[in-house]
Amino acid sequence: MSGVEQAHIPVLLDDVMTVLAPKPGETHVDGTYGAGGYTKALLERGARVIAFDRDPAARAAAAPHDRLTLIADTFSTMVRHVTTPVDGVTLDIGVSSMQLDQAERGFSIQADGPLDMRMSQAGMSAADFLNTAAEADIADVIYRYGEEPKSRRIARAIVAARPITRTSELASLVRRACGYVPGRDKKDPAIRTFQAIRIHINRELDELEEGLEAAEAVLKPGGRLAVVTFHSLEDRIVKQFLAMRSGKASGGSRHLPVAINDSSPTFTAILKAVRPDKDELARNPRARSATLRSALRTTAAASNIHARRET
Repeated sequence: MSGVEQAHIPVLLDDVMTVLAPKPGETHVDGTYGAGGYTKALLERGARVIAFDRDPAARAAAAPHDRLTLIADTFSTMVRHVTTPVDGVTLDIGVSSMQLDQAERGFSIQADGPLDMRMSQAGMSAADFLNTAAEADIADVIYRYGEEPKSRRIARAIVAARPITRTSELASLVRRACGYVPGRDKKDPAIRTFQAIRIHINRELDELEEGLEAAEAVLKPGGRLAVVTFHSLEDRIVKQFLAMRSGKASGGSRHLPVAINDSSPTFTAILKAVRPDKDELARNPRARSATLRSALRTTAAASNIHARRET
């Protein structure tokens, strides 16, 4: 693996491998290749891996392997690329350490850089959105995806300060709008706003919903699903999806379409939700908010759902 990959610490790696239980000759999908941590572990255990990443920087850093197929696309499209049922699917949701550590990508509140945040390095940037969107739309994004109670105040300050082009500008503006005092306030409010804008720019929650449905479609009976999330919005979607598809819940939600085939469960649980222990947190503080949820694919036909939540 490359130097970038060696510096990366995959979150909950042992637990993910316990769930996936990869064996030589099996085929697994790594929906979020990133720095290649899960893929490397799968390859070491003899599996073939079909990996996805929309980020050209991640693909450029990947080391070639005769059992690795790396696809330049989002994981929600895996049904188009995976033509034979697979033994496992793993999804690591959210921004990668590699993206956070590169100031020029515009994801981090810690280092100044262009206000970008695009995982694919294409399309609308964070600056494009913040400098052109209506104040109400900005407030809605920050409230919905950042769960920020002061979203209207922040949106008002953003519009008043336009144009905004740097991450440091946005972070400072949010802190002032929220009355943040370092040392007194525990959490920097800029984290919530950056998260919200990033999720919106990259369609992360829509991608997760569609990716879960795609995983259901490509997994063979007995196939294993492992999903690692990093905040409550993501975890809520995964938890509710698995509850619906295992027959423990019905109906829809703000983020999920109505369940159509909940009388024939397509998944059954493997483990309860897993979170990092103190040893892992000591090795990798970025794992502190991670949650792993997993399930086993049944023999029931995949739900054919095309409805999407209204935005």
